[in-house]
Amino acid sequence: MDPGERRLLAAMPLHAITALHGEAGLRERFAIGTATFPSPGRERIGQALDLASGLHARDRRQREPYVNHLLRVATRIVSYYGVRDPDVICAALLHDAVEDHASDLAPGGGHGEAVAALAAQFGDRVAGLVAAVTNPEPEPGRDRHEQYREHVTASLQTSPWARVIKASDFTDNGAGLIHTTGPRLERLASKYAPLVPVLRDLISQPDTPLADDAKARILGQLERASDRFARIAAGDQPADGGGSAGQLA
Repeated sequence: MDPGERRLLAAMPLHAITALHGEAGLRERFAIGTATFPSPGRERIGQALDLASGLHARDRRQREPYVNHLLRVATRIVSYYGVRDPDVICAALLHDAVEDHASDLAPGGGHGEAVAALAAQFGDRVAGLVAAVTNPEPEPGRDRHEQYREHVTASLQTSPWARVIKASDFTDNGAGLIHTTGPRLERLASKYAPLVPVLRDLISQPDTPLADDAKARILGQLERASDRFARIAAGDQPADGGGSAGQLA
């Protein structure tokens, strides 16, 4: 890719890159965003991306490879939130590793063993951030959405950097609803909608480690997501051709 193409790619919304260039474009956009990270952080980020790519190699998310979601979550944190902390970027790339592939990380083990495996490779801080944004293993008789919301509220209250990862993940999930239809759309909207006020409060807290403009960006995205969820609940399935996805990028 020549310099002009790279400059254009760096200015494009993430979901536009996804639509036009797919995984290859997202990988290039992520490489642009992390190119100036000093060693050894840059190399650790590459290792995290390699691990995440391997774990999720056969996974898909609606119409795309699952790794696209991980790349967008991590790129958004670097390029739109202004984060330069390699541990946070590694955790963003691996944020679904324990939840989706615990047995691949620690054969025969559960979430705890998988988190320990990540700690052995990337350190306690990365593993702790991943644990904070990992949905708990289901409890018999519990509503999974309610359990999920309780976990998010409790874990993010005590982990300011995990809020940053969850905000980007939530943004990507909200934008991704444009590719979802039917009963699944309503189920996901009902899962995510109650989290909007929770995340709004957490992001607004003084100890959330983001600049004011990044916080304002996230809060604006949460408002747009809330509007979208309300329209879905009212039976209006958005058909915006990607416009809202761009706003939520």
